[in-house]
Amino acid sequence: MKKGTVLVSGGAGYIGTHTAVELVAAGYGVVIVDNLANSEACAVEGVRRITGIEVPFEQVDACDGQALRGVFEKYGFVSAIHFAAFKAVGESVADPLKYYRNNLTSFMNLCALMHEFGRSDVVFSSSATVYGQAGVLPVTERSPRLPATSPYGNTKQMAEDILRDCCAAYACMRGIALRYFNPIGAHPSTLIGELPRGVPQNLVPYITQTAAGIRPCLSIFGNDYPTPDGTCLRDYIDVVDLARAHVAAVDRMTQGRMEASYEVFNIGTGRPVSVLELVEGFERANGVEVPRKFAPRRAGDVPAVWADTRLAARALGWQAVRPLEETLRTAWAWEKRIRGIK
Repeated sequence: MKKGTVLVSGGAGYIGTHTAVELVAAGYGVVIVDNLANSEACAVEGVRRITGIEVPFEQVDACDGQALRGVFEKYGFVSAIHFAAFKAVGESVADPLKYYRNNLTSFMNLCALMHEFGRSDVVFSSSATVYGQAGVLPVTERSPRLPATSPYGNTKQMAEDILRDCCAAYACMRGIALRYFNPIGAHPSTLIGELPRGVPQNLVPYITQTAAGIRPCLSIFGNDYPTPDGTCLRDYIDVVDLARAHVAAVDRMTQGRMEASYEVFNIGTGRPVSVLELVEGFERANGVEVPRKFAPRRAGDVPAVWADTRLAARALGWQAVRPLEETLRTAWAWEKRIRGIK
C-alpha cells in the first residue's frame, strides 16, 4: 500500500538516488527534482531499473522559485527531502558566494513553498561538519556546533537554523535534520553509485579510481595526527544504510511520532576507522593494490570525528547494518562497471 509521495530535491545525486530506491521499497511514491549540475540523468534511469517503476523526474533548479512552484502545483506530496547543494569544501572557500547563493536559496525556496502549499514534513541533508573538531568524542546531538571551517559547512549550519525557525513559526511545518558522517559504497545492483565529476573530492572514489589506474597514486593527507596510526579517524557509513535513515525520518514524521516540531539525529556507524585502515581494508576486500603515499596535512581536516548513534537507534528505530568490507566491495564493483573493467 502506497504511503504517500515524497519530493526528493537533488534526487539524481549520489545519496538522493539511493534514498529514492529505499523510499520506493518502503512503499512511498517519489518525485525526483534535480538540475543535473552535479549529477547525470542516467542515475534516474538506474533508480527506475532497480525499482521497476517509472519514477517521475523534473529537471528543475530549486534556486528557481517559479520552476519549483510548478513542481508543487503538479504533484501532491506532503513530505520533502532536501539534498540539492554544492558540497566541495575547497571550492566553497574559493567561491563562497556560489555556495551561499545555491545552498541557501534552494532550501529557502523549498521551505517557503512547503509553507505556502501546506505541505508539512521536511528532512534536511545536514552534515557532521557542523561539529568541527569536537572536544569530546563520539559526538552526540547535544555536542555544541562549533564555528564552521568553510562556507560549505556554514551553509549546513545556517540551513539547520532556517528549518528550526520555520518549524517554530509555522504550525503546519515539521523538520528533521540528519547530520551524517562519511557516506561510501554503492547499491549492490551496481546500477547507481557515486559519480564524481573531474578529480574526486571524497576518499573512496579516489581509492577506486587509483585502483582502476585512472589516478596514479592516492595521497593520504597527514600521518602525524594523534590517532593510533597517525591518519585521520572518520565514521564511514554505507550509502544504503544512510538512505534507510531518511526513510526512517519520513516514517517518524508521517506516523506522528515526533517529540518536537524540529529534531536532529546523527547518522553514522559509531565506529571510527582511520584513512589508512580504510585503504588497507579496500585492498583486502577486493584483492587489488592501491598505490599511495603520505602527504602533508590538509588545511581544515580535523584529526578525528565519529558519531554517537544511540538517539537514532531509539527514536528512529534505525542503525547501520552493512559491514564495511561489503561496502568496499560494492564501491569497487561500481567503479569496474562504469569503467568497463572485468
